Amino acid sequence: MTPRGPTLPAHRLPPLPGRVALPGQSRGTPGAPDTPGVLSGLKRFNVMPPEDAERALLACLHSPRWAVRVAAHRPYPDLESLLAAADEAAYDLPRADRAEALAAESLPGLPADAYSAAHTALNAAKAAYGSRFGHPFVICLDGLKPDEALDHVLEGIRSRLANDPEEEHLVAAEELRRLARGRLAALLADADR
Repeated sequence: MTPRGPTLPAHRLPPLPGRVALPGQSRGTPGAPDTPGVLSGLKRFNVMPPEDAERALLACLHSPRWAVRVAAHRPYPDLESLLAAADEAAYDLPRADRAEALAAESLPGLPADAYSAAHTALNAAKAAYGSRFGHPFVICLDGLKPDEALDHVLEGIRSRLANDPEEEHLVAAEELRRLARGRLAALLADADR
């Protein structure tokens, strides 16, 4: 099974089941003004049918409530307005919806050439975290170089294992919000390419 990719940097998201491109995508020149008949990613997102918008949003964060709320507030005047609305919807998710979104997340696998000790350490840390908090460990890796990701993940798990469950719930919710924000920005950027 291919990892869902949620913890990969947005520019490295693997194909996701159910992940959709925004309809009308073209391969125009990045940064070029819209040409007649070709809409930018945000403009296409603003006018697509609600069920298509929600499906695209579910690829960013697996929470139907979040997707419906973000899609329902369209049209957005600019990317920052959309990201602010996505952030607010993520902050307002009830605990059960956050748990559903967390359950759909997974960490990226290690490179095939990683030492077996690294695999062992990551698997043990993930198991300890899941046992303590009852959900998968999530962390946003946006902006990290690939060779920094493993150390960042292991350090994150080790430090967050010391959190009490309520504190960790808040940290995990913030990581989900950051993941959704990065994926949403990437989705619209991909649509503009």
